[in-house]
Amino acid sequence: MNKFTSLLFISSGLLLAGCFGSEDIKKPDPATLTSEDQSYFCGMTAAGHPGPKAQIHILGQSVPIWFAATRDAVGYMKLPDENNEITAVYVTDMGKANWQSPESGPWIDIKKATLVIESKRRGGMGAPAVVPFAEQAAAESFISDYGGKVVSLDDIPIDYVLGMVEIPDNPALSTVQ
Repeated sequence: MNKFTSLLFISSGLLLAGCFGSEDIKKPDPATLTSEDQSYFCGMTAAGHPGPKAQIHILGQSVPIWFAATRDAVGYMKLPDENNEITAVYVTDMGKANWQSPESGPWIDIKKATLVIESKRRGGMGAPAVVPFAEQAAAESFISDYGGKVVSLDDIPIDYVLGMVEIPDNPALSTVQ
């Protein structure tokens, strides 16, 4: 192998390592959800639904992918072909946000959030919610009021975020204050 080929091979390897090594990528700041932003899976306005929202930032894209429900964002992250270029995921801190209109945040990194599943609260379109909190105490208070359990991001069952949704007979479950 000549010197030029060796140099080209080494440079290409370093370039690829720089592009895909998540430690070297600057994490973007959370974006502001507007009334125009559409939810990735359904195409509806992301801000038009109750419950926690999410935004996923993708390498090379200037705007995030929006989700009307944190549950949908977790589902996106669990899809094998979708998660290889994620640079940041922010979710609504439901310890501080209003359930009926949480679009203004505050936003927290999903990797630092305490996540609650299987509660009585319903998120976007009446689906089961993945409810994020910045503080463990807020999550425990929520569980005391609405049930559920704390799980790590990796331990959220794929069927919980990608399975069929059963809408409850009691529509009040989706609007509990």
